[in-house]
Amino acid sequence: MSIETYTVTGMTCDHCSSSVSAEVRAVAGVTAVDVDLATGTVTVTSEQPVSTDKISGAVAEAGYTPAS
Repeated sequence: MSIETYTVTGMTCDHCSSSVSAEVRAVAGVTAVDVDLATGTVTVTSEQPVSTDKISGAVAEAGYTPAS
């Protein structure tokens, strides 16, 4: 199991959280997503490590900016 936390800018509400969660959860291998609006973080649990590019792409697809 792999757990990684990413910083995402622009998330401010439950809709933001839902959008990011849905897109990241659709990435192959991801088993859980936890969005913390207060800290602007997304914690991703997966079976094996997932590339940062895939997670960043999913966050961008949801309309938000993954921090560098």
